[in-house]
Amino acid sequence: MAASAQHASKFNRFLNSETGPKTVHFWAPVLKWALVVAGINDLQRPVEKISGTQQIALFCTGVIWTRWAGFVIKPRNMLLASVNFFLGGVAGYQLVRIVNYRKAEGDSPAQVFRYIFNGSEEKAIQNQQAKTE
Repeated sequence: MAASAQHASKFNRFLNSETGPKTVHFWAPVLKWALVVAGINDLQRPVEKISGTQQIALFCTGVIWTRWAGFVIKPRNMLLASVNFFLGGVAGYQLVRIVNYRKAEGDSPAQVFRYIFNGSEEKAIQNQQAKTE
């Protein structure tokens, strides 16, 4: 009986905590796991179809918010820190895939950098032509 009461009190403390399921501090990270799952699904996608700028944005978001959620802001939200850690990890892996693919294609580091930020050369040319029309 005492163990049951103690267990219930732990659950009630979690339920009513600053980062519990009655707050946005719980539900935002739970829903953000969808981005991690989508990134994992993109591992099956051909590397030339992956957006470099999107992966940079996800990587930066993951790195910045892992630090802030786990160590800077109060209340400390380890659920948010963990989802951002994995988000940054998946995006970082995708960026490594892009870099390795472009290096295997014979690109210089500068060309790889431009590819990540601009996409393919053909796409960049099409965008410039569309602006001039």
